[in-house]
Amino acid sequence: MKKTKQVNNDGSRLKVIPLGGLEQIGLNITAFEYEDSIVVVDCGLSFPDDDMLGIDMVIPDITYLKDNADKVKGFVITHGHEDHIGALPYVLKQLNVPVYATRLTMGIIENKLKEHNLLNHTKRKVIKFGQSINLGQFRIEFIKTNHSIVDAAALAIYSPAGTVVHTGDFKVDYTPVFGDAIDLQRFAEIGKKGVLALMCDSTNAERHGFTPSERTLSRIFDTIFHEHPNQRILIATFASNVDRVQQIINSAYKYNRKVVVEGRSMVNIIDTAMNLGCLNIPENTLITVDQLKNYPDERTAIITTGSQGESMAALSRMAGSAHRKISITPNDVIIFSSHPIPGNEKAVTKVINELSMKGAEVIFQDAHVSGHACQEEIKLIYTLVHPKYAIPVHGEFKHRKAQAGLAADLGIPKENIFMINSGDVLELGGENAQVTGKVPVGTILVDGLGVGDVGNVVLRDRQHLAEDGIMIVVLGLDSGSGQLVSGPDLVSRGFVYVKESDALMDEARILMTDVLDNCIGRGCSDWGKIKSAVKDSLGDFIWKKTKRRPMILPIIMEV
Repeated sequence: MKKTKQVNNDGSRLKVIPLGGLEQIGLNITAFEYEDSIVVVDCGLSFPDDDMLGIDMVIPDITYLKDNADKVKGFVITHGHEDHIGALPYVLKQLNVPVYATRLTMGIIENKLKEHNLLNHTKRKVIKFGQSINLGQFRIEFIKTNHSIVDAAALAIYSPAGTVVHTGDFKVDYTPVFGDAIDLQRFAEIGKKGVLALMCDSTNAERHGFTPSERTLSRIFDTIFHEHPNQRILIATFASNVDRVQQIINSAYKYNRKVVVEGRSMVNIIDTAMNLGCLNIPENTLITVDQLKNYPDERTAIITTGSQGESMAALSRMAGSAHRKISITPNDVIIFSSHPIPGNEKAVTKVINELSMKGAEVIFQDAHVSGHACQEEIKLIYTLVHPKYAIPVHGEFKHRKAQAGLAADLGIPKENIFMINSGDVLELGGENAQVTGKVPVGTILVDGLGVGDVGNVVLRDRQHLAEDGIMIVVLGLDSGSGQLVSGPDLVSRGFVYVKESDALMDEARILMTDVLDNCIGRGCSDWGKIKSAVKDSLGDFIWKKTKRRPMILPIIMEV
């Protein structure tokens, strides 16, 4: 392994601090700190787990960045996927620093900032490939890579302690649909000068061989259009996969079909890509959903969101007969041009079943290629870059462990391979590297307009309500004497159907009357104690009778 040049003369060390993204696919954000400068790479969200009831999205906790706000020079973004940019509008409200990104990435970010009324308050700079920017003690160079979205970049992060190469999400595609192939030459040039550490995408590190080129799909789409000349074709894919959309449109045009784009996120990204010249659509090919009725089925194709079974996405609404303008018929062919993200399998299967029940033909195989590097491409990058240290990133633990194995096979000593966690402070420089501490990290839950106002206690209550329902006990007390003047009335929601549980509710009402008489008889006027007595006795009674524990909510009114 080639020895790395050390350019650090003053003993200061470079700190690499991942604030998210190392335990899962999503929530990517990493801080690089050298003396008085911090640059942050990416700022992504993740989607909620099944037990996060009512939560819309999850964003990273940036307490460390806020505590060191005077050091933060800006956000540097690798590409325009939600798991890398989705949290930006929420974070920029707390930490207003400049954002640097390539053309399409910035276009998508600006759409988000517009929605949050941040466009006029956020400094932004579009960076070209090969260009460098100086941010405090750092110089950052954007390197052309390939991914499932146009304008994806790797980053060379130059500091006085040495150079770190961050691949971002990437694959090696020699025949991309749009733009140039990955700039392997630049990776090699940087490698020759000496690289301190490589932070490489691990998503497909368990898969052998190479990831196929995106362009291989053009033949598959052509075949699908050729084999279904008399049917309407619907293709579900990721809104952000502009290259995929381009190929579908090319095939549709070739077979003389009009194209409808359906789904808000898809429409927004395609508009942005067209305006920036990243998408080439032949004239008169696109039509609106309202114009569909003017053309026979065999002359139309629909590109839609919902390939992951998302409940509110356009395809899910079509499958559930809830879409206002498009109905699925037995004459439809539906192609899923994606693989389910881990955890979404059930939702995708549900949508496929619903579509099949309507008589539609569903094609799920062979219409997707990954946007992430497999083992041979990862090895290629390591060989070109020659890093002293390997820091596998972007993926679950098993993905990163697989990459660590590849790095060891390529000759990097085991002690130079760091399997770090979110919050770890990895210090690099001099002759060694080590984890020297931890910073506060975590997740902030977003529910509607509320950011961070739903925590573990609220989630626990939601879980409780979802599993066992609620019993409300309403009673009126005389303000002077403290005597019971009305109630107790019992209301059940999500616990039992009252009309079919008269006996249980009557028994519970008698019990409550006895408990209250006992409290009042003892001269107890403390509402807190009365509520506790109601909760305890009713809870025990219901458990004995039903083996359920609904939430019990006593309400006392003073009359």
